[in-house]
Amino acid sequence: MKYISKLFIMLTFVFGLAFSSTLFVQSAYAKDEGINELLGAPIVVYGGNLTEDQKAEVRRILDVDQDNVTEMEVTGKDIAHYIDGNPNSNMYSSVKITHKDKGHGIVVNIVTADNITQVTSEMYSNALLTAGVENALIEVASPLQVTGHSALTGIYKAYDAAGADLDKDRMEVANDELSIATELSEKEGLTQETVTELMTEIKKAIADQDPATREDVEKIVQEQLDKLEINLSEEDRQLLTDLFERMRELDIDFDKVKQQLEDITSTIKDRLGDINIDEGFWDKVSKFFQDLIDSIAGLFKG
Repeated sequence: MKYISKLFIMLTFVFGLAFSSTLFVQSAYAKDEGINELLGAPIVVYGGNLTEDQKAEVRRILDVDQDNVTEMEVTGKDIAHYIDGNPNSNMYSSVKITHKDKGHGIVVNIVTADNITQVTSEMYSNALLTAGVENALIEVASPLQVTGHSALTGIYKAYDAAGADLDKDRMEVANDELSIATELSEKEGLTQETVTELMTEIKKAIADQDPATREDVEKIVQEQLDKLEINLSEEDRQLLTDLFERMRELDIDFDKVKQQLEDITSTIKDRLGDINIDEGFWDKVSKFFQDLIDSIAGLFKG
């Protein structure tokens, strides 16, 4: 009898989680605010190498109403135009940009998380703050597995089409930031969350200390590496120093977006905490089911 009770409790728990998740998703998407007539219709930018069928899949994933959006494609030529990149690049990542009122900040949702393999939403947010992008809901999707880098150029093209005056040097630095972040996150002992936290903390320190020289930037980088207990090679430390020195020379005002940097740090810390909790929780769930199976098997043997 006690085994049946255990099974009933566990099934109730599992169905409760599923029901709660469904309610959360429904509440998150139930409210359709329509088009903000002051800010204009959303802009959808498709990866230029998508087939027509793949593009249709992206429309479905991003819930695109073709009558109420502006649609365009991003190609290798756009990479060359906006960030002096390779004009022969393949472009698959797609984005939907909904402009928001001042004070909204940058919110990035990766709708197809399993298909964007290298870039996280916080990495996108961080790079976009560097580029000077403000106040938008940005949804990223791909119908096949890709790294996710080309989405950044798609966002630049959308802002250009909307009349925003983004600085090309800042866009180039933001793109390099994204590339370095994904490169570092593949190093042994580092995670995407750890690298994003490092990048964010360095920006916050730059906002606080207003470094005047390269040596000051190098000191900030090393201080944050020590603070987060991250060990990098000399080559990687110089890579970070070079990146943030370029930001210093561009006089990017991170103090202006400091609250958003704080929000990114908070999100990352929560996620790191959830990872540790999840690992322990699911270990216990797995053990419970194994014990339950062993117990049921024992009943039949009896």
